[in-house]
Amino acid sequence: MELRLFVGLGNPGPQYTQTRHNAGFLAVDALVQRWQFSWVEKSRFKGYLAEGSGPAGRAILLKPTTYMNHSGQSVRAVADYFRLLPAQVLVLYDEVALPLGKIRLRPEGSAAGHNGIKSLIEHLGTNQFARLRIGIGREPPPPVLTNYVLGKFAPEEQEQLPAILDGCVEAVEAVLAKGLEKAMSIYNARSFGSPPDP
Repeated sequence: MELRLFVGLGNPGPQYTQTRHNAGFLAVDALVQRWQFSWVEKSRFKGYLAEGSGPAGRAILLKPTTYMNHSGQSVRAVADYFRLLPAQVLVLYDEVALPLGKIRLRPEGSAAGHNGIKSLIEHLGTNQFARLRIGIGREPPPPVLTNYVLGKFAPEEQEQLPAILDGCVEAVEAVLAKGLEKAMSIYNARSFGSPPDP
């Protein structure tokens, strides 16, 4: 099985821990825990790297420390060093257009206003890489979007997070075991960690 790179997007530093915009970091942290890898800071890659044998061969996980808007610098450095093609990359990141509890796998696409994905497209020179979007949105939409995405998960959202992150791990492992199209058909329709009905 060919090497795969799993990238979680977020912002470094304690002030951003547990913020909605760092959902990608939380998801790759969950993968590292599941696969029993360990994070090591690599200055040459401008990020934290974890390597090992995953459920379908060798895997590399990355958390860029460039801040969200420059994530592509880190991803390009890792891709060049390991001679990876964009088709071998899967990016996990927050999506305010999706409600909390929903995830969406996609084979490619535009940045859709997400600065981290915009940076990846710029530095990789293509939008042809897979992504797993993690819903952080709500109804009604927040009045100030920047404050909302950079804000910490509310207590009731924190209660949902473990199930959501488990869903992300399951979805990634389904991609490896069954392929992207099959995983999309299973996980794009599901909800994770939804609060119980009153």
